Amino acid sequence: LFTQLALHRWEMQIIRTENFLVSQTDEALLKEIAPGKNRIIYLLGHLIAVNDAMITLLGLGERSYAHLDETFIKNPDKSGLEMPEASVLRSDWKKSNAQLSALFNQLPPKEWFAKHTAMTEEDFVKTPTRNRLNVLLNRTGHVAYHLGQMVLAK
Repeated sequence: LFTQLALHRWEMQIIRTENFLVSQTDEALLKEIAPGKNRIIYLLGHLIAVNDAMITLLGLGERSYAHLDETFIKNPDKSGLEMPEASVLRSDWKKSNAQLSALFNQLPPKEWFAKHTAMTEEDFVKTPTRNRLNVLLNRTGHVAYHLGQMVLAK
């Protein structure tokens, strides 16, 4: 039940973000969330990269979008690094979420309460709540936070 609830919340945030993104033109994605702050397109690339990192963090395989880390995780918006076109990021958003959904749905419920790859066995014994499900809950909140920023920028 807990994992079903968490997966449902994840899917709802992904759907809400997708609905927002399809309602925006490529030009609208260039808008800053606040004067001098990140642009919506940057947040889109950031979400793809951060969500993609869950694959290795949860021990579910190899990442598909690690190439986005330099631009969207390690550096701020407008850093001068080349950024993919909006159409490419939109496509990557859909593909990455389909991949994550498939991986998440293959994971047996009990496995969500296992440690993630950034935890040592010793640390996990001390803090078993820092598990795979906790990562999913954290990333769900992360998507919701940035979606709120995007909506306010609109």
